[in-house]
Amino acid sequence: MSDPVLHPSAIIEDGATIGPDCQIGPFCHIGPDVTLGRGVVLKSHVVVGGITEIGDETEVFPFSVIGEIPQDLKFKGEKTRLVIGKRNRIREHVTMNTGTEGGGGVTRVGDDGLFMAGCHVAHDAQVGDRVILVNSAALAGHCVLEDDVIVGGLSGVHQWVRIGKGAIIGAVTMVTNDVIPYGLVQAPRGELHGLNLVGLKRKGVARSDITALRAAFQMLAQGEGAFQDRARRLGDETQSDYVREIVTFILGDSGRSFLTPG
Repeated sequence: MSDPVLHPSAIIEDGATIGPDCQIGPFCHIGPDVTLGRGVVLKSHVVVGGITEIGDETEVFPFSVIGEIPQDLKFKGEKTRLVIGKRNRIREHVTMNTGTEGGGGVTRVGDDGLFMAGCHVAHDAQVGDRVILVNSAALAGHCVLEDDVIVGGLSGVHQWVRIGKGAIIGAVTMVTNDVIPYGLVQAPRGELHGLNLVGLKRKGVARSDITALRAAFQMLAQGEGAFQDRARRLGDETQSDYVREIVTFILGDSGRSFLTPG
């Protein structure tokens, strides 16, 4: 490991921790409570403030603002944090805010994500691993995105919404309710149109599990009783771990209702 490479025009305030092999480009500004892991690259004109941790080998592109205060009128300057995992690619003009006291105090981003130009991750959001936010997608406060979620360009996710593992949101979509794992959501007001079959196949999911997921989706769409009652029956009957993930998600704690199959 080698010492970080710091451009002479970069401003690094006293107290900041810069890991080995970091590269800090021209006109970057790093605040006193920032911690950069090994091999973090800030291309140029990047602002990192607040109590912010950026994990190893994450790359941040020009004009991103990471760790600024929440865009929440209830925020009164309390000490909250932003924690970003390893090997993320954070493209131009991305903004990620710290948490709020009322939301748990931490905005968290997992590993191996891709955040394309102009994306926003708001206060107290919890973002899993291998998440992709396409250009100008925006997550409101307190959102939860589980692993392997893709959010299409120019889409918005309402505050407190949960999006389950492996789900995909189409472009120019507003998501106002929870999305089941492996769901496919599209249309301007966010309709659950099916399963993310392309993603499942790319992941190498067994055909038997995909068949079980198809059957589960049909039961959730057309079975008797309320949506959660159908999910409970599904949990009692299924042998598929993938279907159980959907059931656990539906029966979990949420402040929103669900997008249900049409």
